[in-house]
Amino acid sequence: MNYQILKNIVDAELQRFQTISEEEWAYKATPEKWSKKEIIGHLCDSAFTNIRRFVVTQYKENENIVYDQNAWVKAQNYQNVPTSELITLWKSLNYQIVHVVENIPDEALQKTCDTTKTEPRVFTLEFIIKDYVDHLQHHLETI
Repeated sequence: MNYQILKNIVDAELQRFQTISEEEWAYKATPEKWSKKEIIGHLCDSAFTNIRRFVVTQYKENENIVYDQNAWVKAQNYQNVPTSELITLWKSLNYQIVHVVENIPDEALQKTCDTTKTEPRVFTLEFIIKDYVDHLQHHLETI
């Protein structure tokens, strides 16, 4: 896997983020829909959770590491965090993910982690890493 791709995505998005006004970052179509700020906050939460998965799975297989996205976004009140701080946090977390993933030994990529809230379902670390990038790209397309 080429983890430089993730760093390239982050660097390109940081450039694009500069073209988005503060009003656009804060805009909520409905009270239930996330603003762009809340989406970035969600992506920070996802990064926190996945850093833990990427590290723990290397030494403790099938650990159940779940993430309740709506509860996290609500609890952290991202709508009222300065946008520049959210973007800096998002950048730092993703650069850390690049560092962590670059240092995972090849043999650890087939170790497994349970990421589900209900019925146990395990996924390889290799799959979880790829899924993280896919999830990130999906949400970046909505910004």
